[in-house]
Amino acid sequence: MNLAETIRQRRSIKRFTDRPVTREEIEQLLDAATLAPNHRLTQPWRFYVLGPEARYAYGRALGVRKAKKLDDAGAAARLRDTVAAEHRALPAVIAVAVIESENLEIREEDYAATMMGIQNLALSAVAMGLGTHIKTGGIMNDPDARAAAGVQANERIVAIVNVGQPAETPAAKTREAAARLTRWVP
Repeated sequence: MNLAETIRQRRSIKRFTDRPVTREEIEQLLDAATLAPNHRLTQPWRFYVLGPEARYAYGRALGVRKAKKLDDAGAAARLRDTVAAEHRALPAVIAVAVIESENLEIREEDYAATMMGIQNLALSAVAMGLGTHIKTGGIMNDPDARAAAGVQANERIVAIVNVGQPAETPAAKTREAAARLTRWVP
């Protein structure tokens, strides 16, 4: 598959088969991520490959956050436990963090570089017959989620990347054509 086709085939995969993702496959994905451009060659990314217990703890932290939206205590407990169990069952989960520079310009550059690394990882997964689901949001700063991932005090979780063999691949979503989003400035 050529690069353009790989880009077109990338999807957010929500369901994976039970096939484990091997350490070698994960290492290939992480090697691809580290090839992303990064200004000043800071190599700001840090990767945390979560084992079953860490996945469970991360899922529990996420489940607690989701459960707070429910009024029924029993339903909240079931949701919390379900989310935790679902995360334990995922084939692979990678927490991607960035080192937080004191310099705001470098901090922004490093964040952008880390996101480009995540894109490299996601595209490499497609080329390898795997899929990813890149998760971001408020949970990234949750103390229990950070503890589950084992990130350092000077790091910020940028995304959680679920990885596995797709059980199903959703259809492509309609995107705005680049021509409609582009201005040619003389």
